[in-house]
Amino acid sequence: MNVSASSADYGQIALSASLAKKQQEAQGQAALQLIESATVSVPQPTSSSASSSSDSRLGSNIDITV
Repeated sequence: MNVSASSADYGQIALSASLAKKQQEAQGQAALQLIESATVSVPQPTSSSASSSSDSRLGSNIDITV
């Protein structure tokens, strides 16, 4: 039984592994870009705009009777 591979087979295996690695890296980059695009930054209200708006104080005092 012939177990050894020819040098052409080794070249084919190396090429296949290299292409698979490049494909996995491309998919990883695409996944990272998708994750980054899905994150949403919500602007925090500044103290000057919060004090000028009467709606910003809405719900700050809650009366609970039991």
